Amino acid sequence: MPLPARAGGSTQSPSRRSDCVVEPTETVANSVWSGGRAVAGQRAVPQETPVAFTYNGSSYAVMMATPGDLEDFAIGFSLTEGIIAAPEEIGSFEIVEETIGVELRMTLAAPRAAVLAERRRAHAGPVGCGLCGIESLAEAMRPVPAVTGVIGVSSSTIYAALDATRTAQAINRLTHATHAASFFTPVSGLIALREDVGRHNALDKLAGALARHGDSAADGIIVVTSRLSVELVQKAAMIGAPILVAVSAPTALALRTADEAGITVIAVARGDGFELFTHPDRVIMQQQRHAAS
Repeated sequence: MPLPARAGGSTQSPSRRSDCVVEPTETVANSVWSGGRAVAGQRAVPQETPVAFTYNGSSYAVMMATPGDLEDFAIGFSLTEGIIAAPEEIGSFEIVEETIGVELRMTLAAPRAAVLAERRRAHAGPVGCGLCGIESLAEAMRPVPAVTGVIGVSSSTIYAALDATRTAQAINRLTHATHAASFFTPVSGLIALREDVGRHNALDKLAGALARHGDSAADGIIVVTSRLSVELVQKAAMIGAPILVAVSAPTALALRTADEAGITVIAVARGDGFELFTHPDRVIMQQQRHAAS
């Protein structure tokens, strides 16, 4: 069953490996070519597993994902896809291990089940394909809710969020092959971080973690370690995130969507600077700091 939200914010560990079906990484043998010769070596690589989402006995989506934080994934995906509005609308939850993957079985109350039946769509695709299998252009460009958070942050807070995110990426530190999404507040620092081979999955897992532990995305910054595509902006809007920081560049459609939704987009964010694109009123600029060593 989903854990109920707790009043008063979260004390969760920023980075964890809860309800892992298998270890999130595997060490494999390789041959390392260097200095004109090959030597035997090994490397840690991330796991990648088909994860199916089913509601009331019917399959809804299959995503290739890192097989950890699966309850966060189930709740976060359900929230950012608009299937539910709160974790409590999931009546039951079960992780079922299959030979070829994992099934996340959920039941929905009658009102939510009826809404889902009206908008069912296939949604199966490779890693990073957040819109694969949708049935119409209108679904791809679905309207997103307006974000009205009034939080203001300093440039030093943005740098602190980037530093904390980089430090907490345990799986990526081993593999150099996973994305992360984190939540950072000016008051409490790094609240939560989730990693996955898919950038959309990482954000869904983060959304689920915040919802389960009673943290509001309106109170801080979401950092993503990838380019900023429209799907990430749509997911951020669905959970009411006012500030979205990306380490890579945004797409034009992502910026138009963020502008319409009222989201502040900061991208190409590094230790020595960042670029501010939409709704700059939430950012208080301070003296530029030197690049991190």
